Amino acid sequence: MTEVDFKTRIEQLSAELNRHLHAYHVEDAPTIPDAEYDKLFSELQKLEEEHPELALPDSPTKRVGAAPLPQFDQVTHTVPMLSLNNGFTDEDIENFDRRVREGLDTVALIEYAAEVKYDGLAINLRYVDGLLVQAATRGDGYTGEDVTANIRTIRSIPLRLKTDNPPAILDVRGEVLMFKRDFEAMNERQREAGQKEFVNPRNAAAGSLRQLDSRITASRKLSFFAYGVGALEGAEMPLSHSALLDWYRTLGLPVAKEATVVRGYDGLMAYYKQIGEARPTMPYEIDGVVYKANRVEDQRTLGFVSRAPRFALAHKFPAEEALTVVQAIEVQVGRTGAITPVARLASVFVGGVNVTNATLHNEDEVRRKDVRVGDTVIVRRAGDVIPEVLAVVLERRPSPEPEAYVLPKACPVCGSHVVREEGEAIARCSGGLFCSAQRKEAIRHFAGRRMMDIEGLGDRYIDNLVEANKVQRVADLYALKLEDLLEMKRLADERDGTTPETVAQGKIATKWADNLLEAIAASKNPPLERLLFALSIRHVGESTAKTLAEWLGRFDLIRRVPAALLRVLPDIGGTVAESIADFFAEPKNQEAIDALLAAGVAPAGEHAPSAKLREKLDPIKLMAALAIPKLTEPRSKQLVEEGVTLEALAYLQVFNVFGLPAAVAESLDQWMLQPGNREQVKALHLLRVDLLAQLPETVTTEGHLTGKTFVLTGTLPTMGRDQAAALIEAQGGKVSGSVSKKTHYLVAGADAGSKLAKAQELEVTILDEAGLLALLEEKHEEK
Repeated sequence: MTEVDFKTRIEQLSAELNRHLHAYHVEDAPTIPDAEYDKLFSELQKLEEEHPELALPDSPTKRVGAAPLPQFDQVTHTVPMLSLNNGFTDEDIENFDRRVREGLDTVALIEYAAEVKYDGLAINLRYVDGLLVQAATRGDGYTGEDVTANIRTIRSIPLRLKTDNPPAILDVRGEVLMFKRDFEAMNERQREAGQKEFVNPRNAAAGSLRQLDSRITASRKLSFFAYGVGALEGAEMPLSHSALLDWYRTLGLPVAKEATVVRGYDGLMAYYKQIGEARPTMPYEIDGVVYKANRVEDQRTLGFVSRAPRFALAHKFPAEEALTVVQAIEVQVGRTGAITPVARLASVFVGGVNVTNATLHNEDEVRRKDVRVGDTVIVRRAGDVIPEVLAVVLERRPSPEPEAYVLPKACPVCGSHVVREEGEAIARCSGGLFCSAQRKEAIRHFAGRRMMDIEGLGDRYIDNLVEANKVQRVADLYALKLEDLLEMKRLADERDGTTPETVAQGKIATKWADNLLEAIAASKNPPLERLLFALSIRHVGESTAKTLAEWLGRFDLIRRVPAALLRVLPDIGGTVAESIADFFAEPKNQEAIDALLAAGVAPAGEHAPSAKLREKLDPIKLMAALAIPKLTEPRSKQLVEEGVTLEALAYLQVFNVFGLPAAVAESLDQWMLQPGNREQVKALHLLRVDLLAQLPETVTTEGHLTGKTFVLTGTLPTMGRDQAAALIEAQGGKVSGSVSKKTHYLVAGADAGSKLAKAQELEVTILDEAGLLALLEEKHEEK
């Protein structure tokens, strides 16, 4: 590049970065992810270092933020609010530690203060004689915006310091942010009001704090954490950063519990790893950690460069958001026929991996975000979450504009109609098991570890078996012979143009096929709940399958139970009940299940229906569960008190003689006129009679954990989750798959995920394995 080229590039970068700064700090509408901004900033910084004579007077490298909004009064910071230099690699941290030691002229291990890097809005709180008198945003680092009225609405910020001897002036530096739970609740309110949702908690915090009407700020739950100091008069500066944070705690200022002290490079890296592992379960967003030389004397010795302190560094996590281009929009077909639009992307490194695909969820989401082929989009990948497209960068949309995306009307795999039921967000392929994509996904699910647990039957074998026409339904797995597997392998090798070494040597390897056949045979007797989960019944997960097995006990009974009886079981609502009943009533599914049973599949551990079922067979409950419009449980009770039994209900011709409101009687008349409904009531009555004859008269308490709901997450030290669940259920407890207000205990092991954060938010009792074992050994019910 010539000097003219360097000058042009510097001008381009300066203009683009200033535009992004304005969007971020002034309009509260970020246009690119932080990682993309950091990349452009680093490029400009490097060019200016190599060609200092070409640096512009208003270069973003000489600034920290953007000019304040004219609607707010301006505040000049007594001590500038500078930002931090960033580190991304192990080498960056090693170099930082080396520079600190060289600056202090020592080879000893440096003591560092380490804390999380919040993803919010930097703020300066000025306390005069212990009273909060002013709050200002960072602004450009030298002049910020007066947001005192809004800051006063944040309840975690003390209006008066907790001390009888306050400093004359104390400028507290910290971060205003929004907790994840508050962000989700606010976006829910935005959706209900038909208003635009915020992209992320940082954007929400900035937009909420910089409202001209402080009542709006007060309606949004903002939080604050202190992490630094500006001006300080009338008190001694603490000797270290950690001592400063301890002092803040005594003053009633919120300080994050993650702040600590470490020593040397190894200490820095260990802290980074620890926080990185905890990040998914933290209640607020962070984008890295911050290291500071802990001793204030060391900080003074090291000093500052033009825009950042030499004694501190922000160690950023791999970006969770990045920019890339949509190359195509395709659809995936799931095991229940769900059609999911997927963006095929230009490869981008985000969340620690290379991402080439991102979910677009459903047709409505594609329309709402207006994602089109050729668009530049913001992609997010956090932890193990499937990558998703957050938003389109409209200013980068190509010209002429690409056409808006339209979901295909026919399944791209089998050509069947794509249908979308009223009130459903998901469109589905109507092809059922005629669709090879659904067959493959259904077989993958069926063979999974938590279902039939067929070890060795991976995706590649399933694809090849379906394509070789060896397996068209799950029952076909149990008819496979050695020659079928060998032929499948041969056809796949021919298709792929590969020749295995054994074939080249004139041999045929069969050990893998023998092992697979053994695994298939070993899967024939799963627990009932696993078989139910394996069948791919829509809306039936592990928890619902377990409820069916626990309450009804036998597969043949579950196959014939109507939706009305299913509705009275715990945690099974109307939609799930209808889905289960419809699944077992479908002739194709009946045929598939009969084929499984004929192949020798038989659930283990079947038992008589639970004694607890007697209470659910109350005729009032069952009448209401018929889902007859307007026939509520109180109206059902009214009928029963008038002497109407479930059996009689099926034969009654007139309903306006029982004191029911005219609208209810009319609804009953109309419902009974519909074909099949009277037969449905008769069948429910006969099933009730049959079940009552099988049940004992009384229900006994099974254990001291009866009535308690548990959720398991993470890896326990000495037992699997299935074993832990069995121990809990043996004492009468219930194991659920998700945390809610009804959860009594969360049992958390290593690598606990979002369930731990949810439990902490709801103040659910959290146990480790030792705590669970102690609870199981108790002989009395918890008070």
